[in-house]
Amino acid sequence: MPQADNSASTLFIDGEWVPAADGRTRQIICPADGQLVTTVSEAGAADTERAIAVARRAYEDGAWSGTSAWDRGDLLLRVADILVRDKAEYARAESLDTGKRLVESEYDMDDIAACFRYFGKLAGQDAGRLVDTGSPDAISRVQHEPVGVCGMITPWNFPLLQVAWKVAPALAAGNTFILKPSELTPSTAILLMKTLAEAGMPAGVGNLVTGTGAEAGQPLAEHPDIDLVSFTGGLHTGRKISALAAPTVKKVALELGGKNPNVVFADSDFDTAVDFALMAIFLHSGQVCSAGARLIVQDEMHDALVDEIVRRAEQIRIGGPFDSEAETGPLISPEHLRKVDDYVQEAVAEGGVLRTGGKRPEGERFANGHYYLPTVIDEVQQGSYAVIEESFGPVLTVERFTDEDDAVRIANDTHYGLAGGVFTSDPAKAQRVANRLRHGTVWINDFHPYLPQAEWGGHKQSGIGRELGRAGLGEYQEAKHVYQNLRPGPQHWFSEK
Repeated sequence: MPQADNSASTLFIDGEWVPAADGRTRQIICPADGQLVTTVSEAGAADTERAIAVARRAYEDGAWSGTSAWDRGDLLLRVADILVRDKAEYARAESLDTGKRLVESEYDMDDIAACFRYFGKLAGQDAGRLVDTGSPDAISRVQHEPVGVCGMITPWNFPLLQVAWKVAPALAAGNTFILKPSELTPSTAILLMKTLAEAGMPAGVGNLVTGTGAEAGQPLAEHPDIDLVSFTGGLHTGRKISALAAPTVKKVALELGGKNPNVVFADSDFDTAVDFALMAIFLHSGQVCSAGARLIVQDEMHDALVDEIVRRAEQIRIGGPFDSEAETGPLISPEHLRKVDDYVQEAVAEGGVLRTGGKRPEGERFANGHYYLPTVIDEVQQGSYAVIEESFGPVLTVERFTDEDDAVRIANDTHYGLAGGVFTSDPAKAQRVANRLRHGTVWINDFHPYLPQAEWGGHKQSGIGRELGRAGLGEYQEAKHVYQNLRPGPQHWFSEK
């Protein structure tokens, strides 16, 4: 719990590292072994409001928004280079906070550098567009401008990756921002602010508050001086943020997770389907918004495929971030561990068949961490709790389908729509099914890859707006139409009598 300690200064406001106004701090604990990672400042609403005032002043004085797009892009490219230089430090900090394997954090750092590099190059490429007025006496131009002051609230599962997806386009567009990372995993956000300052970001342009959503985050949604709030996290919190933002009619961007189908047709390559089904759900212990938590498999392949997935799941080695033999790690917190276990118990109570897992692993080396066994629940039914709700853990549910239409119907039967996969050896069928799935990303014979240059976001209740790609930059811009009359003169519309 937060406590008073004036020694921690991890709020970055107006270019300076400062403690929370009331001196409170929070201990960051590694979920793999329960060891203390670091102590950070615990911001309250007053700290966030101060950061908002600073960001507003920095935006209005034009020190950043008035900088050329090419210069803004150059700063992002310098950030990418520093991230490459300091990759080991960043990856270690990420793994200590999250418990994820070091190799996964290293991959994340590569992706984060690529994100900054993409938006760094994109920044100077948007010159707007001319619109044909139908007359030689007028010029009509649509230009893009920064939206203003941005509030960013990011999750704990991919702490720096989700930060990068917001910070990079926001800076490329010329905005100022206040970042509120998850209170559980703030270390790499702190490092990033140091990197941004080293790269030359002016004071006040980027600000960081470390604290809870209820205290440090809420002002970012409701304050009138925030022009856009971007949130990645759970559906319940996303709905609350939308409600808080509504009175000021600010722009809202939400990425709210998913209940993602992985559709496997009987003509799929068996070994490939098994391998990707495992990776789709058990990577990072299922704590991935796009995890393939719903395996939807054609009847003819069901028995053999599920049997092999169960056999392979039971061989997955669990361990801490620096265990070279570990293949997956712990859950983020004891509270989340209980949530995942409750989900499994409810799914079984509804009639799902527990094929493997469904409990914590045994052994002394797991005693102080928040570990949960890879779990497979077969024969879940449409409309059941297990199909509707997210576990956000290492839990794979299995459903059956008969033909192509049945597969599409089942895969779309969710109020989410973030991502999904289709496995088949028939290219035409793959495209037909992909086109019919109401999900923002669809992988064919693959699962999980994303590209900085390709938009990411969901349909239905998986969110509003897009991150990455040109549309990701557009979230942080306002379009302005400038019409210029080249031969102004009286119009004589009204009588001069």
